[in-house]
This record gives sequence, structure tokens and C-alpha cells, in this order.
Amino acid sequence: MINYFLGIDIGTSSVKAVVVDEEGTVVASAQRQYDILKPQLKYAEQDVEALWESTKLAIKEALAQKDGIAERIRAIGLSGQMHGLVLLDQRLKPVRNAIIWADQRSKKEIEQIYKIIPQEEYAKFTLNALSTGFLISSLMWVKQHETENFKRTFKVVLPKDYIRYRLCGEIGTDKSDASGTVIFDVAQRDWAWELIDKLGLAHDMFPVSRESYEVAGAVTSECERELGLKKGTPVVFGGGDTIMQLVGNGIIGPGILSSNIGTASQVSCALDQPLYDDKYRTNTFCHAREGLWTIMGACLSGGGTLKWLKDSVLMMKDYDEMMELAQNVPPGSEGLLFLPYLSGQRTPHNDPDAKGIFLGLTLKHSREHLIRSVVEGVVFALKDSLEVFERLGIKFERVIASGGGARGRLFLQIQADVFGKEIYRSMHDEQACIGAAITAAVGVGFYPCFEEACKYMVHLHPEVIVPNKENHEIYQERFEAYRKMYLCNRDLF
Repeated sequence: MINYFLGIDIGTSSVKAVVVDEEGTVVASAQRQYDILKPQLKYAEQDVEALWESTKLAIKEALAQKDGIAERIRAIGLSGQMHGLVLLDQRLKPVRNAIIWADQRSKKEIEQIYKIIPQEEYAKFTLNALSTGFLISSLMWVKQHETENFKRTFKVVLPKDYIRYRLCGEIGTDKSDASGTVIFDVAQRDWAWELIDKLGLAHDMFPVSRESYEVAGAVTSECERELGLKKGTPVVFGGGDTIMQLVGNGIIGPGILSSNIGTASQVSCALDQPLYDDKYRTNTFCHAREGLWTIMGACLSGGGTLKWLKDSVLMMKDYDEMMELAQNVPPGSEGLLFLPYLSGQRTPHNDPDAKGIFLGLTLKHSREHLIRSVVEGVVFALKDSLEVFERLGIKFERVIASGGGARGRLFLQIQADVFGKEIYRSMHDEQACIGAAITAAVGVGFYPCFEEACKYMVHLHPEVIVPNKENHEIYQERFEAYRKMYLCNRDLF
């Protein structure tokens, strides 16, 4: 009998449930959308019970697509949006909405943390600078502004950890997601207890942390009744979505770069040591197993900028139509540049006050130019971090594109032309779900290691997108103007 593995990705805008077999073939998949709540300017929250209800619907829909799926599922893995804060009370019920990664409210709390612990001392443990939207920044905001909610808090976890708890009844987190809280000793792969003490926080508030592939628990009888999953099916800890996406693309060692464009966007790669930028223009987190880390450059805007342009500016209904229009515009958008910082910016500038800009507008520009310049701006933001990687001596042989940026020819070609590198992509769209399923397969010993699992379960598309030399030269010149656009407007923000 062929074995199946279920990967669940708790994203920012939707949850996806994908069932794959032992060779990585997708057997069933389902997706459910949900919203970001914005009760005030700079706030970004989600109702974690709504996330759970959406997860249940996605799982049930996937299981219903083929007879006997649940009986064949050997293990379940999870991927999730990183950094967000979920507060749980003594009964392990949510105290309030989750404060997610896109939230910008905790700038003053970061300043207060650095008054207690100087930034240089703090970063010795975390290898990262604090940003708004990170769990510890948001937790200190709750402590300062919602005293009663803070007093009621028994445990703090990340969004996917709550979903895993509802599946298996066990509270915990994994080291990849925990390192994104920035209250974690990334090199030692444990909570930064010294920092926790200095901030006056209780040790018990922070859950057990384990490696991504370790088994957290098993599907409960309640989930068997509600969802149709088989009781006792192992559930592994899983990981942050960036890390699971790396696994889903087979990036479990140095030498390959991931370029991921989802709601936000990131470039990242695997490292065999916890390398970090001493100016903290990157993020360094734990990878999916011992002895492996990842370095990441993150822009808080990615495909979300195209959604904003489609829904709020151009009032268009179809992304494919947008891309067809943009194809008619030459590289460089005839002088139009876009700074994609619609939700602030994380790396390399770490500026929650950063804003978006269209620069160079003239009467000759049309909606086609707006669309192409937005795509180019998103890729320029990734190149901004990629140049920091290269200054750190990080070398890579190939780039694997994923997310929405891997689904359209224009996005792929612009990445190849801006980076000056050949672009590869997976045969499957949902790499984070595939990575979670691979992690589950390793966790229950079906495959002895990630390398062996990826050999069988990861499949790259045979087509390789080759950079155009002339376009690359145009983008090199435009990128220099792009970089100056933020620096010249920083004070105005």
C-alpha cells in the first residue's frame, strides 16, 4: 500500500492542506481563505479560532477527494506564517486575536527593550535585530497596553502551533519558528533565558521547543470525529513557512537560493553554521534539523502589492490579465520605479515607517507601466537583501523560485534578469505544504534523513529561465536608482 503524508500550511491569507504520496505526488489538496483584521492603522491581527475553522474545512475537503486517504496518512506536518503572537490562558483558549507578522504597533516597545538590554548584547543571543510584528515585540506591547490580557496569559505560541495543538492536544513549538520570535538563542537552539529574565517574563510562559521533524503528538479522537483523520496518526512539530518552503524545494544544505514571493517576499538559503550580518540587515533562524540554519532577507510586501494594485487602484479582477498587459512594457518600465514598502520594511532597512512610492510618473505612463513597475519593485527589494548575502560571502549555484513569483512567466523572467541568474522552479505550487509533508515523513522514520526524503519527494520543472544579458544591464542601472529612492526619502517617512 502506498503511504501518504499530509502537509498543512497556515498562511497569512489562507490555509492549504495537501496530501502527497511517498514520491511527492499530490493526491489531494484544498484551500480556504481568511482575512487580516486591521482594527487600527498599523495593526494586523487574525482570529486564531477562525484559522482553526478554515483548517478543518480544508482538511475535510482534501480527505473527501479520494476514498481511503485518511487510512493511508502516515504522519502530518505543519508550516505556518512566522513571528506572530498567540496568547493562551490556563485552559489553552486564546486570550485575544493573534498579533501577526505584518503588525507595526510595537516600535516604542522595541525602544524600551533596548533600554533594558542594549541592542548589541541582545543580538549576541538572537543573531537578529528586533522588528515590529515579532512575537517578543508584540508580547511587550500587550504587557504595556493590555494588562489584563497579559495577566491571563499562560503560554505564548505562534499561529501554526495553536493549530497543531487543536490536532493533537499538545502545546509546543519548533526551533525554526521559535527563532523567529527573536527571544531565542539561535546558535544554541533554545530559548534565550537570560534575556527572558532581564525582561521580567516568566519561563513557564514559553513552551517546549523541539526540532521540526520531531513528533509532537497524535491526532485526537475529537479530530477523528470532526475531520475524518485517523486517531493516533503522528503529528510532527513542523516549522515556519520560510523553512518548510526551503525543505519543499529540496534546500537542505548550502549552495541553493530560494526566492519566494507570496503575500510577503523573501530570499533565503541553508547554512551549516549560524552566519549572520553584524549590521543586522538579515535574519538568521534555525533550519529544520540540528546543525542547520537559514539566513533570510524579507520584504513585508510581495504579491500583496499586486493585490493592492488590482483591488484598490486598477479595480481589475484577474492577475493573468495584469501580467499580459505588463508584458507590453519594456524592462525598466520606461523610467517608472516602485518602492514596495506598503507595510513598512524589514530587511535590510528594518523601518516600520517606510512607505510605498511611485517615482518617475509622466503622462506617457499607463496601467501597464504601473503593473510592471510593481513587479520590478518587488524583485528589486529581494535583490537589496541578496547583495547583503553576497557581501557575507554566501555563494549559490542556482535560484529556485516559489510562491506566486514562480507561477507567471513575467515574474520568473524578471527575477532571472534582475538577479542575473538562472531560475528553477518546482513541479508543485505549494512548496511549504510539500516541505511539511517531507518533514513528517522524516519524523516518523519513513525516510532516514531530509536528504533521502527530498531525493524522492522533490521534483524540479525541466524548464530553466535564463537571464537576458541586455535586460540585466538595464536592471543593474535601475536598481541603483531604486536603492537611492528609499535613502533619499527615509526622513520624509
